[in-house]
Amino acid sequence: MSGRTDHASQWIYRGVWRVLVDWFRVPKEPPTLPVEPGDVIETFQPAPGFLRYLKFWFWLGLLPLDVAIFAGWIVVTVFVPWLGVLLFPVAFVLAVVPDIVVYVALHLRYDTTWYVMTRRSLRIRRGVWIIREVTITFENVQNIHVSQGPVQRHFGIADVVVETAGAGSDSHEKGFQVTNQGLIEGIQDPQHVRALIMARLRESKTAGLGDDEAEFRPGRAWTPRHAAVLREIRDALAAIPS
Repeated sequence: MSGRTDHASQWIYRGVWRVLVDWFRVPKEPPTLPVEPGDVIETFQPAPGFLRYLKFWFWLGLLPLDVAIFAGWIVVTVFVPWLGVLLFPVAFVLAVVPDIVVYVALHLRYDTTWYVMTRRSLRIRRGVWIIREVTITFENVQNIHVSQGPVQRHFGIADVVVETAGAGSDSHEKGFQVTNQGLIEGIQDPQHVRALIMARLRESKTAGLGDDEAEFRPGRAWTPRHAAVLREIRDALAAIPS
């Protein structure tokens, strides 16, 4: 019976999802990132355990409220039956409608969360009404750590927090956000994702280092060190008397 109920709720949600996608013009495809020749773009979403995790807090927060509403309605009905009959639609709406709204919102949050990664950067997208995309360049990453609470551990998920330099210098441009922290939440293999980011971080940090031949090898991406060298050359040329 529970499986049939779950199937029905999924069918209702998918119908609502199709309407909201068209209404809010939610992108149906994951975000993209510039890809260099030979690079591979990786796209993934939170694990199914993340949705169960969200539903756990949903029921924990709303179930006591629903019980309180119906308990109050029962008390009124026992002492004033006619008033209880009149208040039943109100009690039903107060107890059920918020549950439906939050249930749909949880699925929307889960379905619209995307993580996209290349060798140089990471992009995180969330949101339906307001779509936010956070882009992090691995050259600026300062720290990566895994966060997992006891409830997350129960559902087999964890978060990977990517911290970058420049705290407090957030900027916004054309719907994109460059921030000092990126949250990869609700994933099943956080250590693998952390190791993958660390490997790309090391690759990004060491790009351009070493001898001059390796540093300026054709096809290698320019790094902040290259820009600093060019600025020094520009300033030196500007200081030469004409």
